[in-house]
Amino acid sequence: MREMLTGGELDVLTGDYLAELTMLILGRDRLKDPSAGYARTFLRQLEECLGIAHERGVRIVTNAGGLHPAGLADAVRALAGRLGLPVRVAHVEGDDLTARYPGALAAHAYLGGFGIAACLREGADVVVTGRVTDAALVTGPAAAHFGWGPTDHDRLAGAVVAGHVLECGTQATGGNYAFFDDGDVRHPGFPLAELHEDGGSVITKHPGTGGFADTGTVTAQLLYETAGARYAGPDVTARLDTVRIRREGPDRVRVEGVRGEAPPPALKVGLNRLGGFRNEVVFVLTGLDVERKAALVREQMRDALAKSPPAEVRWDLVRTDRPDAGTEETASALLRLVVRDPDQQVVGRALSGAAVELALGSYPGFHVLAPPGKGTPYGVFEDVYVPHGAVDHVAVLHDGRRVPVEPARQTAVLKDVPEPPLPEPLPPGPVRRAPLGLVAGARSGDKGSHANVGVWARTDDAWRWLAHELTAERFRQLIPESRELPVVRHVLPNLRALNFVVEGILGQGVAAQHRFDPQAKALGEWLRSRHLDIPEALL
Repeated sequence: MREMLTGGELDVLTGDYLAELTMLILGRDRLKDPSAGYARTFLRQLEECLGIAHERGVRIVTNAGGLHPAGLADAVRALAGRLGLPVRVAHVEGDDLTARYPGALAAHAYLGGFGIAACLREGADVVVTGRVTDAALVTGPAAAHFGWGPTDHDRLAGAVVAGHVLECGTQATGGNYAFFDDGDVRHPGFPLAELHEDGGSVITKHPGTGGFADTGTVTAQLLYETAGARYAGPDVTARLDTVRIRREGPDRVRVEGVRGEAPPPALKVGLNRLGGFRNEVVFVLTGLDVERKAALVREQMRDALAKSPPAEVRWDLVRTDRPDAGTEETASALLRLVVRDPDQQVVGRALSGAAVELALGSYPGFHVLAPPGKGTPYGVFEDVYVPHGAVDHVAVLHDGRRVPVEPARQTAVLKDVPEPPLPEPLPPGPVRRAPLGLVAGARSGDKGSHANVGVWARTDDAWRWLAHELTAERFRQLIPESRELPVVRHVLPNLRALNFVVEGILGQGVAAQHRFDPQAKALGEWLRSRHLDIPEALL
């Protein structure tokens, strides 16, 4: 926060604190303390930086309010009072629908940016929200500054795209980037967007900060956690297939041409609930006969678990070992056992007793990475939908006035965009077996139970090859975990990109820890490591 406030010019500083998993964590916090439920890390940052922001006239907009935006707004006012700063604090509420869903730990509608805009238009210096879309932190200030209304769909869509690029911080300036060797990413600077009245923007960063902003880093973030060409939100549906990006100068990328459509008639609601209890143990199998050692301990544990069987039992053997290894660690494989059950005692007894009792009576070299505990609760995330009018979206101004925010009046049912024409394929020529990542970048992430993998080409010729080669069926071949799941491919020619949505690969969401990489953050890098027959001309 200090770096952004002191590193260069800024009108509005935004902060996105809410992932799906964060909402579950804040919900558990609220169970223990009804006054909790917001991101306390924001307050710690603000204590150091509120004076700088006030001095420089920078307004702050954040969703750190989480489950209790009014509580965080009060805490910010108290902080400003202690610091002797005349700061006007407003907040947005209406997203909390938990009472409507019995058994839910947290149920929150994704609100748009017009509540934020109302607070800013009435003079707020700090605006705190609960669950809004990540991009709303940018569309709200843009609508307030330029005077946009709910039907300015193209302009709003441009701001949504800018907000989507900014929402994950340094992922737009070289962080987590497939081609990270293109620049110095040891300490990437945070991105900023220069927004224009027509909805276009320039993505850049403060002078002298690390990392880099180029068409590749912006493309990667545009593809992150999206699906088809229509990127739906509560204010507008942005057409990602209309986005055009070009390099304007060092660390300057212009984003333009974004078209917008009326938002869908329903608001998304993120529903978090406790799914049960989870426990795990990782057996270390060293040296020879790894498969036979794994079979022995699995049989022994099966007998032990039969006395009080958990609802779900999962085994995974990870072959990290290598022959004639120079260290014991590289001579060892990992056998992970995960159990789940609604009853904490079942998952506790299942592992803590059975696994430890095998210590002197199982395979040679028996040991585990850590002794199993009592079991921990895990969460389940799902999407539900409500009409716009079912939510009481309200801007609570710094002087206490409550301003209702009108629901969207123009809406349109979301439909898939037909696949656009593909480029001409490359002419036949010699090929070489090589990793996909030599000619394509990728970025992946989670959306509830689904994962998306965005793949883009760096040159026109690579795009001509990629568009024809990487079909949904070829994706399934390269990613065996997806072979029995629906995989949908979306084509975005302006970005020279393909976006794959793998349905159900994450089970019941990140908090359920269904797989080794529960948020699919590295799924794209796994895909890039897979080998295909690639034209030598591209290599």
